[in-house]
Amino acid sequence: MNVRRSAAALAAATVVLGAAVPAVAATPSPAPSAAKPVGLYGTSDPTYDGVWRQSLALLAQHTVGVTPADKAVAWLTGQQCANGAFAAFRADTAKPCDAKLMTDTNSTAAAVQALTALGGHRAAADKAIGWLKSVQNADGGWGYSAGGASDANSTSVVAGALTAAGQQPAQVRKAGKSPLDALGKLSLPCGGDGGGAFAYQPDKKGALAANADATAAGVLGALGEGFAATAAKASAAPVCGGTPGTLAPADLARNGAAHLARAVAATGHLTSALPGAEDQPDYGNTADAVVALAAQGAAQQAQKPLAWLRQNAAGWAKQSGPAAYAQLVFAAHAAGADPRAFGGTDLVAQLNATGPAPRAAAKAGDRTAGADTAEAGKKADAEEKSGSDSGYSVWLIVGVFLVAGIGIGFLLSGRGRKRQP
Repeated sequence: MNVRRSAAALAAATVVLGAAVPAVAATPSPAPSAAKPVGLYGTSDPTYDGVWRQSLALLAQHTVGVTPADKAVAWLTGQQCANGAFAAFRADTAKPCDAKLMTDTNSTAAAVQALTALGGHRAAADKAIGWLKSVQNADGGWGYSAGGASDANSTSVVAGALTAAGQQPAQVRKAGKSPLDALGKLSLPCGGDGGGAFAYQPDKKGALAANADATAAGVLGALGEGFAATAAKASAAPVCGGTPGTLAPADLARNGAAHLARAVAATGHLTSALPGAEDQPDYGNTADAVVALAAQGAAQQAQKPLAWLRQNAAGWAKQSGPAAYAQLVFAAHAAGADPRAFGGTDLVAQLNATGPAPRAAAKAGDRTAGADTAEAGKKADAEEKSGSDSGYSVWLIVGVFLVAGIGIGFLLSGRGRKRQP
C-alpha cells in the first residue's frame, strides 16, 4: 500500500519487495522498539507496522475459519487510543496517547476491518470510525495522517473499514464530498499512458501518474471492499471507458481492473523499482491485484497472477512474515483457490505459526468454526451496542501486553514510492 518516506525508511525498503504495509508519511523515523509485546504476530520490530500486520493476520485467520488466540486480539485492542485512533505501534499502552504519538488512518482502518470481522468489539470499532470521520478531508478522502493530502491507498483502506462497520462510503461526506469523489479525482483517463489506473497522489504540478499499488487499492475502494474481498460474478474482460468526471464507482473499478489486467498479462506479476536497483517482481502488489481483479469480476484475468504467486511467492512470504502470508490468503480466498494447498504451501499453517497458537482452526473446506465465531461476535456486538459505552473502558484495560514484532525492512518496502506497473 506508495508514499513519501524518510531516507532511513527508503534504505530499509531494499530488504524485501512487496510486503503488505500501510502508506507511511514523510516523518522522522521513530526509534526502534525494544519491547516484545505478548500476542503480536511476527518476530521483528513492530515500530512501523505492528497494528497493520496484526490486523491483516487476524482478518486472514478469520477469513479461513481460524479463531485467533485471545491474547492476539487483546494485543490489537490494547493499542487503541482513547479517541478511537490507532498508531502503527504503542510500546507502552499504559501511557495515554498524546500529541507526540502519530496516529494514522491506515492502522486505524485496518484494525476496524479486523475487529468488525472478529465481532464482539463494536465499541472499539465505532470509536475508530468516529475518529476516521473526524479527520476526513474536504475532498472526501484521507491521507496517511490526519490533515495530510488525500491519497488513493489511505482513502481506499478507510472505505473498506466503513463498509466493514456497516456504513456506505458514498454516504460518508465532508463538504459534500465522499471517498468515491476523492478516488475519482485520482483516476487516470482512458486512452493515455496508464489509462484507467489510479495515481497515489497528484504530483506538485497536479499531474497524475499510474501506480499499480494505488490501482489495486483504488479498485477495492471504489467497490467499497476491504482486504478480504470475495469474488464478484464473473464478467467480460474489463475495458477502460467513460468520460472523466462522470464515472460511477463501478466504472472507476472496471477501469482500474483493466489497467491491472494489462499490467500482469505478459509476466503474471507486477514489478517494483527502487532507485539504484534492478526492477524486481512485486509479490505483495501482485497479490493485491489478484484480489482487486476478482472483486471486480475479472476472474479470468486474476488466474495468471494467481498461478504466478502459487509458483513463486512462498519464499517471499516466509521472509516477510504475517502480513505477507495474509495477503496471499486474501488472494487465494478472492480467486477461489485453497490457501491450505497453495503451490505446495499451507498458507494458513504458516500464518498461524508466526504468532500465538489459535484457539481453533477449521479444516480445509470446513467453515463452521469461522461461522460460529462470526455469529458469536455479532451477538456480542449487538449486546454491546444496546448497552452503554462502559464496555469500552473494560475493553481498553484488557489489552495491555508486551512482545516482539517485525522490522522495518519489509514494512516500508511495499508502499514507499510511486511505482510504474
